[in-house]
Amino acid sequence: MKVVIADSNLLIRTGLHTLLGQQSEMDVCGEASSSKELLELLKTKKPDVVIVDFAAKNFNIDVVPAGLKLSKKTRFIAITGEQSGITIVNALRAGVRSYIKKDCDAHEIVESIRETAGGGRFFCGQILNTIRKESIDVEDLHIKEFNCEPVSISDRELEIITLIAEGYTNVEIADKLFLSPHTVNTHRKNILQKLGVNNTASIVMYAVKTNLVSPNKFLFNRMD
Repeated sequence: MKVVIADSNLLIRTGLHTLLGQQSEMDVCGEASSSKELLELLKTKKPDVVIVDFAAKNFNIDVVPAGLKLSKKTRFIAITGEQSGITIVNALRAGVRSYIKKDCDAHEIVESIRETAGGGRFFCGQILNTIRKESIDVEDLHIKEFNCEPVSISDRELEIITLIAEGYTNVEIADKLFLSPHTVNTHRKNILQKLGVNNTASIVMYAVKTNLVSPNKFLFNRMD
């Protein structure tokens, strides 16, 4: 299988190249130190797999959907440092097939490439733990068309996120904000879609991580 390594860090690229070069069935057909270089390689090499740190200098997540347009058969594996659940969701929605971390052991890295090249998905233990903790449904992340525009949460949506995190129901939120329950439900659905999640627990986690509420507030606020 043909593999391209994409990372701005020469040491990382060299290490991965050495590791994959020891695998008889893998051919490292190119290295890229920027999104621009990666897209050029995709035009000419048409690799089976790209292993990329989209969070590295000179890269961003937009390179994945752009790359898939140039080489539809190519499958992308993200290899990054620690990332939030939302970042992982956005990467998967952009077209990343598998996700591992840079501190994974050599066996996991090699297996991720084998599994992904074969049409499967692979998540290292640490990424899988993040996915489970944040109740992310990997199979529910497909979208009709990827949009590179940044996600924008409105002031009204932030109000509703805060109230959801504090334990209020749709009817109670509607009463507090002078809205209809139907309108609140519509806002809730839009929030889930924008955040790339599928349940209330993930909205609560987003509210805590972005300091809209404190952990103690949504645990104890409703006791009075």
